[in-house]
Amino acid sequence: MSSTQRDRDDRYDANADFGMPDLAGVVPPGGRVDEDPVTVHSDYFDTADRDLRAHRVSLRRRSGNIGAGWRLRVPGHKAHTDIRMPLTTGDALPDELATLVSGVALGKPVHPVATISTARRRHRILDADGNLLAEIADDTVRSTVAGGCAGDAAIAGKWREVGVELGAAGDRALLRAIGTRLTRAGARPARHSSKLSRALAPHGTGDSGTSGVDPVQKSLTAYLDTQVQEIIAGDVQLRRGLDPIHPTRVGIRRFRSTLRVFKNLLDPDAAARLDEELSWYAGVLGEVRDREVQRARFVAAVTDLPDELVLGPVAARIESDLLAEQLRYRAEVMATLDTERYRAILADLARWRSAPPLTDDARSGATVLKKAARKATRKADKRLAAALDDGDDEGLHRARKAAKRARYAAELTRGIVGKKKGKKKVAQYKKIQQVLGDHQDSVVALGPLRTLGARAGTTEGENGFTFGLLYGLELQAAQRAREDAAQLAS
Repeated sequence: MSSTQRDRDDRYDANADFGMPDLAGVVPPGGRVDEDPVTVHSDYFDTADRDLRAHRVSLRRRSGNIGAGWRLRVPGHKAHTDIRMPLTTGDALPDELATLVSGVALGKPVHPVATISTARRRHRILDADGNLLAEIADDTVRSTVAGGCAGDAAIAGKWREVGVELGAAGDRALLRAIGTRLTRAGARPARHSSKLSRALAPHGTGDSGTSGVDPVQKSLTAYLDTQVQEIIAGDVQLRRGLDPIHPTRVGIRRFRSTLRVFKNLLDPDAAARLDEELSWYAGVLGEVRDREVQRARFVAAVTDLPDELVLGPVAARIESDLLAEQLRYRAEVMATLDTERYRAILADLARWRSAPPLTDDARSGATVLKKAARKATRKADKRLAAALDDGDDEGLHRARKAAKRARYAAELTRGIVGKKKGKKKVAQYKKIQQVLGDHQDSVVALGPLRTLGARAGTTEGENGFTFGLLYGLELQAAQRAREDAAQLAS
């Protein structure tokens, strides 16, 4: 069983003598607060090198009187995914979960690395109809972390913390109101993102914020981290048999764009190596994505044609040929996930997402980011103008890629140049990217349509006429996209 959830919770550190504040002011008319004690015992699993933790992935087995069972949590940019399974006996990981984490574990064995026991006092805020608005968990936590090497002593810890999680009927205004009361009572925003993080690094500075980090490092690290989240989430979803190929490729494109636009701020050798490897993986995924897009595009086009113009089993030919290719390339993707070359990419991404290798230029302040972003926009404008003058399909494709880089650079620097100005710039180049993307889709469609038409034309009971018609419609669509691009450039 799995679910995708948006983050709707806050965490606070508290002293041992912390007293829970009065919650009456946040309870709606007719509502109530239910309180009860619960106990939770969780064993967390990882590799000896903490590879899951490096990608913020957590895997635990929980026992106690609430939430017993296995849970794999995979963070995402806008939402995290929870995958839950019933409790099993012993330390052996269920085969399904072992498969799902085999990528982030880099093929290494996974075993218990920490035990966390929690004595919790739950405060559940309900509305007049009994719907859960929020749950406040007042936790006294004890942890034991296994020694890193054979013979090392285990590390024990104890602390107090408070967590607030919105129920299905709650909203962020309630989350803020509860937070205000907790901080006034002496609680502090948590320095660590989870109990496991605190257990593994009890004396660290925390991992929940970026205060004190210079703006260049903060902006680059945050943007790269977001893209890695998409790539890692895509790895797990692929192993579940789902289809995350498009968002995974977008995350790769944004990451590679950052390596190129801001190349003067990053170690050139390390950036070039990672760019090349990400390009390889994106190409493997792209073979599947191209067939997905073409199948949907061609079937929709056939559906829009009058019946008298559809000669022969056109939709069946499209589906059988392109689906067969898509499944073959999907099998290649799955084989790729278990290669050492791919695992090396994930290992590199774990390092880059938290500590990209910056050059001395990156210490020059936010000006260097804005300068690089401006250069990307000038390059995009110049490429578009040149491509429109030449009328060359390849030139328009290169202009599209430049527009993407300008858009992504504007996304990264939005917090520095100002939200309003940054949002306008992102929208401008997103529109150019979309129009040029329509042109490229039509250009790419011509080859498969020509192949499908040739096969149909030489197969008994079929006819290549409709594929020729679709070919002509794609040529018209490409011309319209050129005209739209010219208007955007004027």
